[in-house]
Order: sequence, then C-alpha cells, then structure tokens
Amino acid sequence: MSNFDQTLVLIKPDALKNSLTGYIFSTLSEFHTGLRFAGAKIVHVTSMLAEEHYSEHHGKPFFPSLIEYVTGQIHFKNEPENQRVIAIVYMGRNAVKKVREISGPTNPEKAREEKPGCIRALGTVHLIKNEKGEITGDRMDNLIHASASDEEAEREIKMWFKPNDIPPSMHAYETRQSEQHFYYKNGKLSENYLPQSVCILAPGDIAWKSDLEGLQKIANNQPSSITLQAIIAKYLVNENRNEM
Repeated sequence: MSNFDQTLVLIKPDALKNSLTGYIFSTLSEFHTGLRFAGAKIVHVTSMLAEEHYSEHHGKPFFPSLIEYVTGQIHFKNEPENQRVIAIVYMGRNAVKKVREISGPTNPEKAREEKPGCIRALGTVHLIKNEKGEITGDRMDNLIHASASDEEAEREIKMWFKPNDIPPSMHAYETRQSEQHFYYKNGKLSENYLPQSVCILAPGDIAWKSDLEGLQKIANNQPSSITLQAIIAKYLVNENRNEM
C-alpha cells in the first residue's frame, strides 16, 4: 500500500444532529491515524447522489428509509438548511483499513458489543414498519460512512468529488482534460447546449479519466461500465436549482 491510499468518509446527518462532528474529527485525526485530509466539502445530498451511493441496496425494504436518512430528511425534516453531510477524503498508508477499524462495525449494537469506544458505538438502530405497523427491517443510524475497500473508495471518491475538489498533488486517480462540451438535462446527456441544461464539462476542464471515458461512450450510445447518474451526481451538488 502507498501513501496515496485514499478513503471516503461521510459524517452523516445523525452525527451532525447530535453534535458529534468534533468528536469524529478528533478520533480520525492525523495524531491517531497517520492520515491527512485530501479533500473536504459540505454536501446537500441529492436523491440522485444518495441512490447512486447506495445502489447496491436498491430494491431492499430499507432502501427508501436509507435515502431519507442520508439526505437528512429524517433528522432535519423541516430544516432544509441543515440537511447535509460532511464528505472527506482521507489519505495515507492503509487509509481504508485504518478508518474502518476506528469506525467499528456497521451495526451500532454490534459495535457496542465488539468494539466499545469506536465511533459507531454511539449510533442507534431503528425499526422500519410498513403502513400496517409490521416490522419490515431496520435502519442503522451509524453516524459515519467509511469505504469498505480500495475499489469502493475509488468509486465513491469519484462519485462525491470532482478533481478540482482535491489538490492536484493529492490526486490518487488519473485525470484527463476534456476536449468537448457535455450537457445534462432530464436524465440525458448532450454534446450540444439545450435550454436549461447544465454544462457538466467544457473544453479544458479536468475530469477523472474514467468519468470522461464513460461520458464519451454514453454520448456515442456505447455500453459504459459507469452510469450517467454516477458521473453527473457530483456536478449537481449544492446547485441552486431543482434536481434534474
């Protein structure tokens, strides 16, 4: 492993609600982990970003509750100004492993039993019920997300961060300069401007190499290993417009 190993951390709405941000930052500090910040941002999480981040759970009974949770609609239902997460890229040797160990097991109850004192030991588990009051599953309010593997870290960092959100000297993944325009509107990609479309990339802009290759394939109606939404989501973060 190298000093350029990176991992994504999300400080979730329940941690913000319970004023645990300082505790989490302290626990993950360079003094304790040997890791350092490569990027950080406050994110109003769109449904698109949330659904892409948790795409592996799509179709499961707890999926809608999970989306409401990470978008802040549960803990800040009538407070849109507080519906956010703090997204951080940590960088350093064995970044994924170190952060996972400090975070603890995903289930807060298991975390308290197996690793008291870890971050997620302060979380809670809520039962999910249907309209009839029947229990259909549970939602783990576990305060923090930490990438599960190096492969997941790359996928997630590229989903939440644009290259210019991270200093060039701290880029762990290849970038390329765009040579064309890419616009987005109503779930579709275009190389030409359409009224009310969003310019995702313009000539000269720097993008992740894998994103740029994906956009080029999608624009040419070729199969792509990455979805359009996974590429686009980060470009719509904190935009003052309705979700597109």
